[in-house]
Amino acid sequence: MPVPLRQNMRIGAHLLRQKLKGNKYFPFIVEIEPLFACNLACPGCGKIQYPTEVLRQRLSVEDVLGAVEECGTPMVSIAGGEPLLHPDIDRMVSELISRRVYVYLCTNAVLLKRKMERFTPSRYFSWVVHVDGLRERHDAAVDREGVFDTAVEAIQEAKRRGFRVTTNSTFFTTDSPKTVQDVLDFLNDDLGVDAMMVSPAYAYEKAPDQEHFLGVQQTQRLFRDAFGGGKRKQWRLNHSPLFLDFLEGKVDYSCTAWGIPSYSVFGWQRPCYLMADGYARSYKELVETTDWDAYGRGRDPRCANCMAHCGYEPTAVLATMGSLRQSLRAMVNTH
Repeated sequence: MPVPLRQNMRIGAHLLRQKLKGNKYFPFIVEIEPLFACNLACPGCGKIQYPTEVLRQRLSVEDVLGAVEECGTPMVSIAGGEPLLHPDIDRMVSELISRRVYVYLCTNAVLLKRKMERFTPSRYFSWVVHVDGLRERHDAAVDREGVFDTAVEAIQEAKRRGFRVTTNSTFFTTDSPKTVQDVLDFLNDDLGVDAMMVSPAYAYEKAPDQEHFLGVQQTQRLFRDAFGGGKRKQWRLNHSPLFLDFLEGKVDYSCTAWGIPSYSVFGWQRPCYLMADGYARSYKELVETTDWDAYGRGRDPRCANCMAHCGYEPTAVLATMGSLRQSLRAMVNTH
């Protein structure tokens, strides 16, 4: 089951409460970046291009708890950088879980087997391991040989210990429908991960590799062909059906950047974790002082090729909740 029923109900209740309160802006999930330092130098990511003094900074556990409490989110994604480099990452996760916050801890898995014993399986917790292809493709994506095998071993060990494991796969112009199918088949069938997320690569301005980011039509063609022949229904994809329709170009949406806000050592990032147009000191300041209508495809040229989940998955979820037919479809597509 991609998302456990209890978690789906919790998120649904959260969204319903926001609607009943008349709140226009509210978080679906908050992206927490407790540090930007990483033990890999992936050419498609620009995080470690920050100066050394920034890479040495860390959010404290108290910083994170305060941000989560302020915005009222029921779910967080802890990213980076590499979160397992944070000295207090286990306490951060434990404190969030004790508050019944669902935690997705993103990792490249290089340190996962070594650090795993510091964590305890919980229905509120899931590892999110980045796997951007099978061995050759993944190792090229992270610019280091052997990382794919390390990640696979870590996933197997995490599953053996009773952890919930999700994966996240990012695709570039170097991918084809077959490479997408190959990695999802492997993760779904051979490794038996609990759920999988997919994303077209976003063109980070600081990323060393600026040549292989997908355009909108390329993204739609790639996913339409990869999902064809009934393949999409065979995978435990951790996305709403309407967002997958969006990736295939069957529907189009405007960006809901406020749905997945980002909090880091700089504060609340405006407008999303992919773009940095300044930072707010509080969540309230973020939602009240950001011109949300200025962002998205057709509005800001930097968004022209973006089809990332942080802007469009919330839109798809809202569209699902607003339609009985789509709500039933989402339930049917939950394995």
